[in-house]
Amino acid sequence: MLNTGKLEGRTLFITGGSRGIGKAIALKAAKDGANIIIAAKTTEPHPKLPGTIYTAAREIEEAGGKCLPCVVDVRNESQIIDAVKNAVDVFGGIDIVINNASAISLSGTLDTDMKRYDLMHNINTRGTFLVSKICLPYLKKSKYAHILNISPPLNMNPNWFKDHVAYTMAKYGMSMCMLGMAEEFKKDNIAVNALWPRTVIHTAAVEMLSGINEAKSYSRKTDIMADAAYSIITKPYDYYNGQFLIDDEVLKQEGIIDFDQYLSDPANSGNLMMDFFLEEYPHDGFNQGKEVAKRQSQLNERNNVTN
Repeated sequence: MLNTGKLEGRTLFITGGSRGIGKAIALKAAKDGANIIIAAKTTEPHPKLPGTIYTAAREIEEAGGKCLPCVVDVRNESQIIDAVKNAVDVFGGIDIVINNASAISLSGTLDTDMKRYDLMHNINTRGTFLVSKICLPYLKKSKYAHILNISPPLNMNPNWFKDHVAYTMAKYGMSMCMLGMAEEFKKDNIAVNALWPRTVIHTAAVEMLSGINEAKSYSRKTDIMADAAYSIITKPYDYYNGQFLIDDEVLKQEGIIDFDQYLSDPANSGNLMMDFFLEEYPHDGFNQGKEVAKRQSQLNERNNVTN
């Protein structure tokens, strides 16, 4: 998806933007000349997860944007307040908030210790609520106000609760923030939406979580989420509001039909693994991801034969 320049001079506050999907969205906006606040807590390289707020800032500025890296743990209210104040002091306001920071633990009830439970709920649900709350007074002043949560459609199928109810609750909390705030702030011309990927997205975090060296083979690149987010946040506030959006569906509305360009492994287009909370295919967790991909491939082969 080509950049249009619509984000030039607009200011984005992105949580968890030092790597992965958050950084990809930042880099896409930077090509327009946007101002980016990277609000994340990684200041020193992680042994398994590359990238810090400072390396991300360099990449953003090399791409054509301006960047303010801020040390922010979204569980810490004072750090968020300071980062927002710094952003307003430097760039004059905030136009767009991307609530991307998230924690995941795919564990059942008896195997979920409360420290891990609290981490997921404090980052996912509470962090999304808190960052939005602190940014909203400034969003009210913007002509281009958007909040975009990287969270799934609400799906009450027990399949998505039975194996990891704590994670599902925490992630759905982000989605409920979207629903409530979209309606609450409609009168202020603030668009609030949620975006979720159709397939697993290839990131270093996914590779570490899955323990599968072949994670790249059944996933799409972060570019697809960046392009979809760009499409959403460059639209007028009343184009999308209160919507659960899926990355490839958004891009189809833009006339994009070639999704092979987003494959992490172009030779493996038939083995894509659907992400959590979507109904098209079963998903039994990353530990069995290779088996899911294999079954999907076999299903595709059977369909090709019968068709």
